[in-house]
Amino acid sequence: MSQIAFLGAIETGLIFALVAFGVFLSFRILDFPDLTVDGSFPLGAAVSATMIVSGVNPWLATAAAVFAGGIAGVITAWMNVRLQILNLLASILTMIALYSINLRIMGKPNIALLGENTILTPLESIDLPYYVTTPLAFFVIAIIVLVALVYFLKSETGLAMRATGANGRMARAQGISTSSMIILGMALSNGLVALAGSLFAQSQGAADVTMGVGVIVVGLASVIGGEALVSTRTLLLAIIACLVGAVLYRLAIALALNADFIGLQAQDLNLVTAALVAMAIVLPRFKTTVKSSSRGVS
Repeated sequence: MSQIAFLGAIETGLIFALVAFGVFLSFRILDFPDLTVDGSFPLGAAVSATMIVSGVNPWLATAAAVFAGGIAGVITAWMNVRLQILNLLASILTMIALYSINLRIMGKPNIALLGENTILTPLESIDLPYYVTTPLAFFVIAIIVLVALVYFLKSETGLAMRATGANGRMARAQGISTSSMIILGMALSNGLVALAGSLFAQSQGAADVTMGVGVIVVGLASVIGGEALVSTRTLLLAIIACLVGAVLYRLAIALALNADFIGLQAQDLNLVTAALVAMAIVLPRFKTTVKSSSRGVS
C-alpha cells in the first residue's frame, strides 16, 4: 500500500471516529439502537455543501450541519419518548424521511465542492503535501471532540445521561428527567455524525445523497472492534477505543483491498466490510473464552 493510500485511510478513519463517538453515545451510553445516523451523515454533508456553494463561510456551514444533525436526533428521540414509538422503529422512520429531506436541501442527488472554499482550504498554504496536512487537521479535530466528550460525560448532566442509559427506572427515582437526557443524548450523537458527514464531503469534494448507506455498520464496527482491542476500564479509554477502532477499521479495509495476493478489488468493499464487522463482533467473545481457558489451566 502506498504512502498516499495509507494516509488516506487514516484520514477517513479519523472522520469516522466522529461517527463512532456518536454511536458510542447512543448505543453504549443511552442503550438506544439508532439508525438515524444513515440519514444524519448525508444530512450534514448536504447542509454544508449547499451552504458552501451558496457562498456561506465554510465554518458557519459546518456549524449549521451539526445543528441540523442535532435536530434529526431530537426528532428520533421525541418520537420515542413522547409518541412511544419503539426506539429502533423511530430511528428508521427518521432515516427514511431524511433521504427525501436531503434531496430537498441539495435540489439534486449530489453537489460538487471542487474549487469551493472549505475549512480545509487554508491548509493549502502550508508547505506540506495535502495528504499529510488533511489527516493532521482531522486528528486535531478528533482529539478536541474526544476531550470535550469526556468532560461532558463526567459532568453532572453527563452522569445523569449515563444513569439514564444504565438504569432508567433508578434514574427517574433519583429525580433525573430521563426523557430530556435521551433527547439531549440523541441530539449530541447525531450532531457528531452530521459533523463527520460535513467533513467527509469537504475532504472528498462532493456531497451525495447515498453517502450515508452503511454508516451505522461502520460506527458499530468501530465501537465494538475498538473495545475488543483497547481496554475500556475507564470512560476515557472507552472513548479512545472508538477512535482506535475507527482508524484500524479503515486501515484494515485499505490493506485488504490493496493486498495483491488476496485478489480483492474495489467492488469487494462490502464483502470486506461484512467480514470485518463479523470479526469485530466475535473477537470479544473469543478473548473471553481464551481468558477463561487460561484461568482453568492455571
